[in-house]
Amino acid sequence: MIIDLRSDTVTKPSKGMLDAMMSAQVGDDVFREDPTVNELEDRLAKMFGKEKALFFPSGSMANQIAIKLHTNPGEQVICDKYAHIYNYEVGGVAFHSGASCKLIDGDRGMFTAAQVKEAINPPEYYYSQSSLVEVENTTNKGGGACWDFNEFENIQKVCKTNNLGFHIDGARLWNAMVAKNETTLQYGKIFDTISVCLSKGLGCPVGSVLIGDEDIMKKSLSLRKLFGGNMRQIGYLAAAGLYALDNNIERLAEDHRKAKEIGAMLTTLASIKKVEPIETNIVIFELNDDVDEAKFLNNLNEKNIRIIGMGSNKLRMVTHLDYTDQMHDKLLSELKSI
Repeated sequence: MIIDLRSDTVTKPSKGMLDAMMSAQVGDDVFREDPTVNELEDRLAKMFGKEKALFFPSGSMANQIAIKLHTNPGEQVICDKYAHIYNYEVGGVAFHSGASCKLIDGDRGMFTAAQVKEAINPPEYYYSQSSLVEVENTTNKGGGACWDFNEFENIQKVCKTNNLGFHIDGARLWNAMVAKNETTLQYGKIFDTISVCLSKGLGCPVGSVLIGDEDIMKKSLSLRKLFGGNMRQIGYLAAAGLYALDNNIERLAEDHRKAKEIGAMLTTLASIKKVEPIETNIVIFELNDDVDEAKFLNNLNEKNIRIIGMGSNKLRMVTHLDYTDQMHDKLLSELKSI
């Protein structure tokens, strides 16, 4: 038995999801004639109270096109120093949009409205114009942390006052909503654009969706083509997304419970210096200075346990729907012997 906790993207479609995919009605989406992807896009737009949604092959592409919709070359995106768009999207903000990032030194990937105010550039012509505030919920590098929704409301006020766009990278937004008992409509009222992932946590093989109102989204389809993201009979993938929305959201609470139990076990181990607070399905922990990270990872690998090393003696585990109760019991037992 291999226990793979490197990411919640390692899951494979369940039988129910595969059945839904194989029975999907499909058409050519470049001609906007795929009924299943149209259904998925319409459903997600309505869920968030928005007018438009567009399916993408990846969350990075959805985020990068959102940034391009909000900015012009030479302008600036305000985001946290831990932001996925800055750290893990290959410099796409600069490459695709010709924009730069103004980094906020937040707490576990989260910042305040006051910090946003301070980050906005002065209006003088020799400054880059601030045009977009980007947030991420949950925060990946911040260990699956969930924002306080009240802070989103405060930041939105700053954005409106200063004519800034407001985008959320919701790669794990489903986890945040389950953990905090929040709704899609709440997010739709706050954000101009929202990207949500179907392959993180929800078990789909691929796919993210960008959501917004007509005005901001009107160029999204042509930009998806420009980025090489237009696809043909993608209803098979959209059917997986529809199945996931019906079956795999509420169960995320189970992943959160298991992650917290892993964290509790890690705190008892002499080799562990620190375990970051755990709110959702990501466990980030730090080894003691005298523990060799490579040896620690190799020891787990020999026990068929796969996790990710983040450098500087920090490691990560991510629970997911393919992480069974049997795997969980075995992991907790193996950790005791490390």
